[in-house]
Amino acid sequence: MHVTGRSLPQLLTEARRWFEEALLASLEEAEVAPVSPTQVQLFAVLDLEGTTVSELARRTGVTRQTAHQAVHGLVAAGLLEQTPDPASGRQRLIRRTPQGERAHRQAGVVLERLEDELAERIGRPAVDALRTALEMPWGAPPVLPSPPGEGLPPTRTPG
Repeated sequence: MHVTGRSLPQLLTEARRWFEEALLASLEEAEVAPVSPTQVQLFAVLDLEGTTVSELARRTGVTRQTAHQAVHGLVAAGLLEQTPDPASGRQRLIRRTPQGERAHRQAGVVLERLEDELAERIGRPAVDALRTALEMPWGAPPVLPSPPGEGLPPTRTPG
Protein backbone atom coordinates (compact mmCIF):
# COMPACT_ATOMS: atom_id res chain seq x y z
CA MET A 1 0.00 0.00 0.00
CA HIS A 2 1.22 3.49 -0.82
CA VAL A 3 1.64 5.72 2.21
CA THR A 4 0.34 8.93 0.62
CA GLY A 5 -2.20 7.50 -1.81
CA ARG A 6 -0.59 9.55 -4.59
CA SER A 7 0.59 7.98 -7.83
CA LEU A 8 4.25 7.85 -8.80
CA PRO A 9 3.72 10.49 -11.56
CA GLN A 10 2.15 12.81 -8.96
CA LEU A 11 5.10 12.29 -6.62
CA LEU A 12 7.61 12.90 -9.41
CA THR A 13 5.78 16.10 -10.37
CA GLU A 14 5.88 17.30 -6.75
CA ALA A 15 9.59 16.48 -6.53
CA ARG A 16 10.26 18.42 -9.74
CA ARG A 17 8.23 21.34 -8.40
CA TRP A 18 10.31 21.30 -5.17
CA PHE A 19 13.53 21.66 -7.15
CA GLU A 20 12.01 24.21 -9.52
CA GLU A 21 10.64 26.45 -6.75
CA ALA A 22 13.90 26.30 -4.81
CA LEU A 23 15.92 27.04 -7.96
CA LEU A 24 13.76 30.01 -8.94
CA ALA A 25 13.83 31.45 -5.40
CA SER A 26 17.60 30.98 -5.16
CA LEU A 27 18.20 32.63 -8.53
CA GLU A 28 15.94 35.51 -7.53
CA GLU A 29 17.88 35.87 -4.27
CA ALA A 30 21.10 36.00 -6.32
CA GLU A 31 19.50 38.73 -8.48
CA VAL A 32 19.61 36.67 -11.67
CA ALA A 33 17.01 37.85 -14.22
CA PRO A 34 13.59 36.49 -13.16
CA VAL A 35 12.46 33.48 -15.18
CA SER A 36 9.36 31.28 -15.26
CA PRO A 37 9.30 27.50 -14.75
CA THR A 38 8.78 27.03 -18.52
CA GLN A 39 11.78 29.25 -19.22
CA VAL A 40 13.90 27.23 -16.77
CA GLN A 41 12.97 23.99 -18.55
CA LEU A 42 13.65 25.47 -21.96
CA PHE A 43 16.96 26.95 -20.86
CA ALA A 44 18.08 23.55 -19.55
CA VAL A 45 17.52 21.68 -22.83
CA LEU A 46 19.36 24.07 -25.16
CA ASP A 47 22.23 22.64 -27.18
CA LEU A 48 25.49 24.57 -26.93
CA GLU A 49 25.47 25.38 -30.67
CA GLY A 50 21.81 26.39 -30.57
CA THR A 51 18.38 24.78 -30.86
CA THR A 52 15.30 25.66 -32.92
CA VAL A 53 12.09 26.74 -31.18
CA SER A 54 10.31 23.69 -32.61
CA GLU A 55 12.89 21.36 -31.07
CA LEU A 56 12.74 23.21 -27.75
CA ALA A 57 8.95 22.78 -27.73
CA ARG A 58 9.32 19.05 -28.40
CA ARG A 59 11.96 18.57 -25.69
CA THR A 60 9.97 20.43 -23.04
CA GLY A 61 6.56 19.05 -24.01
CA VAL A 62 4.97 22.44 -24.62
CA THR A 63 3.38 23.97 -27.70
CA ARG A 64 5.53 25.81 -30.20
CA GLN A 65 3.72 29.03 -29.25
CA THR A 66 4.54 28.53 -25.55
CA ALA A 67 8.19 27.82 -26.38
CA HIS A 68 8.31 30.91 -28.61
CA GLN A 69 6.89 33.08 -25.80
CA ALA A 70 9.41 31.66 -23.32
CA VAL A 71 12.26 32.29 -25.76
CA HIS A 72 11.04 35.84 -26.38
CA GLY A 73 11.09 36.53 -22.62
CA LEU A 74 14.59 35.11 -22.25
CA VAL A 75 15.84 37.11 -25.25
CA ALA A 76 14.34 40.26 -23.71
CA ALA A 77 16.11 39.43 -20.42
CA GLY A 78 19.43 39.16 -22.27
CA LEU A 79 19.85 35.45 -21.48
CA LEU A 80 19.25 34.06 -24.99
CA GLU A 81 19.89 35.20 -28.53
CA GLN A 82 18.60 34.16 -31.95
CA THR A 83 20.98 33.45 -34.80
CA PRO A 84 20.40 32.22 -38.37
CA ASP A 85 20.41 28.43 -38.70
CA PRO A 86 23.16 27.55 -41.22
CA ALA A 87 21.24 24.37 -42.11
CA SER A 88 18.00 26.20 -42.94
CA GLY A 89 17.37 29.66 -44.32
CA ARG A 90 13.93 29.76 -42.67
CA GLN A 91 14.79 28.77 -39.11
CA ARG A 92 16.72 30.46 -36.36
CA LEU A 93 18.81 28.88 -33.63
CA ILE A 94 18.31 29.85 -30.02
CA ARG A 95 21.38 29.86 -27.81
CA ARG A 96 22.62 31.31 -24.56
CA THR A 97 24.29 34.71 -24.44
CA PRO A 98 27.40 35.14 -22.24
CA GLN A 99 25.02 36.40 -19.51
CA GLY A 100 22.84 33.33 -20.13
CA GLU A 101 25.87 31.03 -19.81
CA ARG A 102 26.70 32.60 -16.43
CA ALA A 103 23.08 32.13 -15.29
CA HIS A 104 23.12 28.51 -16.54
CA ARG A 105 26.31 27.74 -14.60
CA GLN A 106 24.87 29.43 -11.52
CA ALA A 107 21.69 27.34 -11.83
CA GLY A 108 23.83 24.19 -12.06
CA VAL A 109 25.59 25.08 -8.81
CA VAL A 110 22.24 25.78 -7.13
CA LEU A 111 20.87 22.41 -8.28
CA GLU A 112 23.92 20.60 -6.90
CA ARG A 113 23.43 22.36 -3.57
CA LEU A 114 19.72 21.49 -3.59
CA GLU A 115 20.58 17.84 -4.13
CA ASP A 116 22.93 18.03 -1.13
CA GLU A 117 20.14 19.68 0.89
CA LEU A 118 17.77 16.88 -0.09
CA ALA A 119 20.39 14.32 0.98
CA GLU A 120 20.56 15.98 4.39
CA ARG A 121 16.77 15.73 4.66
CA ILE A 122 16.12 12.20 3.39
CA GLY A 123 19.59 10.64 3.49
CA ARG A 124 22.32 10.26 0.89
CA PRO A 125 21.48 6.57 0.23
CA ALA A 126 17.88 7.51 -0.67
CA VAL A 127 19.03 10.29 -3.03
CA ASP A 128 21.61 8.00 -4.64
CA ALA A 129 19.01 5.23 -5.08
CA LEU A 130 16.56 7.71 -6.61
CA ARG A 131 19.21 9.00 -9.01
CA THR A 132 20.22 5.46 -9.97
CA ALA A 133 16.61 4.46 -10.68
CA LEU A 134 15.91 7.59 -12.73
CA GLU A 135 19.11 7.23 -14.76
CA MET A 136 18.30 3.65 -15.79
CA PRO A 137 16.93 3.21 -19.32
CA TRP A 138 13.18 2.66 -19.07
CA GLY A 139 12.62 1.84 -22.72
CA ALA A 140 9.76 3.12 -24.85
CA PRO A 141 6.50 3.89 -23.01
CA PRO A 142 4.28 0.81 -23.14
CA VAL A 143 0.66 0.67 -24.23
CA LEU A 144 -1.09 -1.60 -21.73
CA PRO A 145 -4.38 -3.38 -22.36
CA SER A 146 -7.29 -2.54 -20.06
CA PRO A 147 -7.90 -5.04 -17.28
CA PRO A 148 -10.85 -7.35 -18.10
CA GLY A 149 -14.14 -5.61 -17.42
CA GLU A 150 -12.52 -2.24 -16.71
CA GLY A 151 -12.17 -0.78 -20.19
CA LEU A 152 -13.47 2.63 -21.08
CA PRO A 153 -17.00 2.68 -22.44
CA PRO A 154 -17.22 2.88 -26.22
CA THR A 155 -17.39 6.36 -27.70
CA ARG A 156 -20.87 7.17 -28.92
CA THR A 157 -21.28 9.17 -32.07
CA PRO A 158 -24.20 11.59 -32.21
CA GLY A 159 -26.76 10.58 -34.68
